[in-house]
Amino acid sequence: MTGQFITFEGTDGAGKTTVLNQVVDEIKPALGKQLLTTREPGGNPVSEQIRKVILNKDETDMDDRCEALLFAAARREHLVKIILPALKSNQLVLCDRYLDSSIAYQGGGRELGEKAVLDMNQFATEGLMPDTTIYFDVPVDVGLKRIAKHRSGEVNRLDLQEHDFYVRVHDAYDRIAKRDPKRVIKIDATKPIDEVVNQVLSVLYKRAGNYFNKNK
Repeated sequence: MTGQFITFEGTDGAGKTTVLNQVVDEIKPALGKQLLTTREPGGNPVSEQIRKVILNKDETDMDDRCEALLFAAARREHLVKIILPALKSNQLVLCDRYLDSSIAYQGGGRELGEKAVLDMNQFATEGLMPDTTIYFDVPVDVGLKRIAKHRSGEVNRLDLQEHDFYVRVHDAYDRIAKRDPKRVIKIDATKPIDEVVNQVLSVLYKRAGNYFNKNK
């Protein structure tokens, strides 16, 4: 029996990481070691080192294709060392970003082409897609205002792009959601955080109910 793989996606400032942390606080007592939370880029030592290179705000002239390849390399290492073993152990894996981020940010934002970036990452992941993706949707300007307000001391290279870049990223996410509505659950992330957390919990109870039912 294999586990379930659920990813959290959205543009910068959507609040997905904050919500994920609150969701984990809510469900961890019931699931214990059956729950694994991780992130991309990163999640294991090699991928965390690649993360530092990708997000280094001093690397302003990094080539776009190099950036895309680094994300794919970090994803491969993370998948093999962390995600796949967890799924084989029948764990519920919640991951902050995965392949859709590359399609949106490099395919859409960097204009490398969504299919080209998908193909690159299909090679890196051997076609492994999430069972469910929760897409935190916020207007671009709302997300950027949140970044300016809450992330002033933690700005990374991808927080320093021009406005049109984030518009392209958001549009790409919308296209992903429309192409794969069975996998991608779109959530209005402009609502108060408690409402968003409850929406996410509702999705988890529905899509991964077997984990919660057997722990009642």
